[in-house]
Amino acid sequence: MQNAASYPRSFGNQSPAVAHCFPTAPALALILAAYIAARVLEIVPSPIPRTAIVALDVLSALAFALVLGTRTHRLRGILVFAGFCILIGNTTENLSISTGFPFGHYFFLELMGPKLFQVPILLGLAYIGMAYVSWVLGTLIAGRSRSLLAIPLTASFIMVAWDVAQDPVWSTVLHGWVWRDGGHWFGVPFSNYLGWYLTVFLIYLCFALYLRRRPAPPNASNPAIGRPAISFYALCAAANVCQVFGHRTQTVVQDPTGHAWVVADITAASALVSIFVMGGFAVLALVRLGRQSATTD
Repeated sequence: MQNAASYPRSFGNQSPAVAHCFPTAPALALILAAYIAARVLEIVPSPIPRTAIVALDVLSALAFALVLGTRTHRLRGILVFAGFCILIGNTTENLSISTGFPFGHYFFLELMGPKLFQVPILLGLAYIGMAYVSWVLGTLIAGRSRSLLAIPLTASFIMVAWDVAQDPVWSTVLHGWVWRDGGHWFGVPFSNYLGWYLTVFLIYLCFALYLRRRPAPPNASNPAIGRPAISFYALCAAANVCQVFGHRTQTVVQDPTGHAWVVADITAASALVSIFVMGGFAVLALVRLGRQSATTD
């Protein structure tokens, strides 16, 4: 039996011939195309309802995680991961809406579609896609660490970087949700990111404990598993940068406290975080993947 500490070693242990054999590549390519379409529709004028575009964004990321995760951890493993995301994510979101802990005080608007209790169904599903991509990058970056906490701690930073770039756009500009008391990061409180880190860390820790009790699937050692996840994360960062060029009907928006924010400043800040923080994680994961592959040649 292999434990979670040995899991990071699984990348890059097969021969190049096996590494090139990646049957899920066509499916992942189609899903990436759907995700790209969603991100393009977010920034160009379109008659398509905004909620439908959000659904395409979320569901394509979800499909990407399910396909890649099935290849890596088999169907049971990725469904367990999805279960942790849905259970822990929805619990903390509903708790925060009711009490303000751990994210802060906020509520959702119509953009995010129908809700389960106080949280939109799409938001609950949104955890799965980027959370799994961040897990794979965290696995690569954590490398050969034997600590149970190494991957959860690393992957949590990667996931939170995504939210730092996204949240001001989706809340303050697009009004997918509203922060009741505003916040210093373009209308978003810093408590949101502390809550995000706590939430995704719990998800990752539960998954690491699950993996610790199971043998590593043979396909987890295929280095091709890491490349699609890096590509997806980098593509998301690039799409955030493209928001700078999107058409906006408003140049200034207000949060509930009455503080005015310049939309161009919000999208520029999102682009900078995407380039230097998300991009940095993607480059680091790619470098680690290359080194791990080289040691097995």
